[in-house]
This record gives sequence, C-alpha cells and structure tokens, in this order.
Amino acid sequence: MIPLLRVENLKTHLTLKRGVVRAVDGVNLTVNEAETLGVVGESGSGKTMTCLSILRLLPHTGEQSITGTIELDGTDLLALSEDEMARDWRGRRISMVSQDPLTSLNPVFTVGDQVGAPFRYHRLARGRRAVRAAVAKVLRRVRIPSPETRLDDFPHQFSGGMRQRVCSAMAIACAPRLLIADEPTSNLDVTIQVQMMDLFRDIQRETGVGIILVTHDLGVAAGICHRIAVMYAGRVVETGDVRSIYHRPAHPYTRALLDSIPHLGRRRRRLYSISGQPPSLIAPPEGCRFAARCARADVRCHEAYPPEVEISPGHRAACWLPLGAA
Repeated sequence: MIPLLRVENLKTHLTLKRGVVRAVDGVNLTVNEAETLGVVGESGSGKTMTCLSILRLLPHTGEQSITGTIELDGTDLLALSEDEMARDWRGRRISMVSQDPLTSLNPVFTVGDQVGAPFRYHRLARGRRAVRAAVAKVLRRVRIPSPETRLDDFPHQFSGGMRQRVCSAMAIACAPRLLIADEPTSNLDVTIQVQMMDLFRDIQRETGVGIILVTHDLGVAAGICHRIAVMYAGRVVETGDVRSIYHRPAHPYTRALLDSIPHLGRRRRRLYSISGQPPSLIAPPEGCRFAARCARADVRCHEAYPPEVEISPGHRAACWLPLGAA
C-alpha cells in the first residue's frame, strides 16, 4: 500500500544566538488514507515542530532549514515553492487544527467570515450567498446547532467546545487529504473531548482523510488512533499499532509514559514520574537520548544512537535493550 503521507529522515534545525536547535532530527513517519496516527511524547519532544515542518510553517526565528522527504499523494512538498504551497496545498489538501481556538480565531471577525475564508481563497464558492451556504453546511457537519443563525456571531459568543468545532470546520472546509490535529482536546473537559474525538472519527469515516493526532493524553490516543509514534528529543523512538504499543511496549520511554498514567482502582502511595529532564536539543548526546533517564542503560547506550529493530510486524523501536527481548 502506498501511504498517503511519507516522511523520511526529516530534519528541522533552527539557528538561534545560542546555537542550532535540532528540533526535529531524523523523523520517519507514514500515514495511510483513512488512518489516524497518534504522535505522543513529553513537551519539547518535537511533535508540534514535526507537524509545522510538514506544513512548512516554521516560526520566524533566526535561520531555518528543513531537509529530508515529505511526500503527500506522491508529491514532495519540500520541492514546491511557497506560492504553490499556499495556493494548492496548505489549507486545500493538508490542514491543521491548532491547540487553542482562542488564539486561532480572530475576535474582531465573525465566525462566518473566518470559516468562509478558505472557500473564498481557494475559490470553492463564489458570491456572498454561496459562501454563506457553504459555511453553514460545514458548521452543520461539525455539529453546531442552527448554523445559519450563528454565522454572524463572534468567537466570544461560543463556548470553548464550540470554538474548537469552528476551528475544525475551517480545517475540513476544503476537504483536505491530510488533517493535523495538534492537541485539539487539551483545553476541553472530558465530555467535550469524547465528542470531539467522535467528530474526527465521523469525518474520517465520511471522507477517508488521514489524521495526525498530536496529544499528551494516551487515553485519547488509544480511543481513536490506529497506530502510535512515540517521540523523544526530536526523534521517533517507537512506532506500532495501538495494541502493540499499549500492551507490549518495547522502548523504556514508552513504558515510562504508560506507567505515568493513573489507573482507577490501583492504589499507590505516590504516582510514578519519569526522573530527570530531556536533553538539550542544541547539544544532544551522541548515544540514546533517553539513556540518562533510563534504568536499563549500559555503556553502549551512551556511546551510540541505537538502530531501529523490528519487534513484530509493523512494530519497531530504536533501543539497544528493547523490553521483552531475550
């Protein structure tokens, strides 16, 4: 099967005054049509920067470089000009739902104006009446009640969950092939989180869109994702289907993340936490980047970065001493 998205040896380096930050340092990912890939890891592990690199939307801070391969539907996005990315790809074939709808929505424009912007920019609807009809249709699709009466409302007149639905409506307005959801449920209560995940699942079932879900919440990832990619310090340390990752984790970092989840009915004097801090991405260690925090690490782990090993079909981990190995 040819993947919808293929990312190979992606490296995103940012040059700052204090040095070169290796925010993404050799990431390999694939996403198939109608598949949801969960990208999990601690803050600063490179999840959001990987997604921004795929969109080619890096922060305007110092010099930037993106190398490697990013192919969507067989087209190398890094070979396109900025005009081609903006006109034909970004928002049209690949779009993103950001983490905080309050910063994504402009408070001085109505919801109808903002959701209608993709239709106008990509010329998918012409004329005010056609745009409003298209906006009402997509708002209805994300389950906003009576959308025709909400077109002229402003973002502050919507609840947090409804604002996130508006952002989702903007992202799916042009029927993209790939949807990136960057922690879309982090600021929502549990019941709204479930509704948002159901919404993404329904959209995927209807359109076949591929989804990259960035999240800290391993419970959310387990409920919607088909496969999981675990990132640490700018690299993917383990990938596999959900069942393999949750029931047979091979990388000690993945095991530590799972151990950090509180379990209902299991009494502990103290919740588990991962000791230490992630390494600096300006001067990362030569060996495994998790070695300083890993109880299993030996001399080899500190001297050289481990190669990826296949634990089972489709389940791979970058570790010298994978869990469960003989």
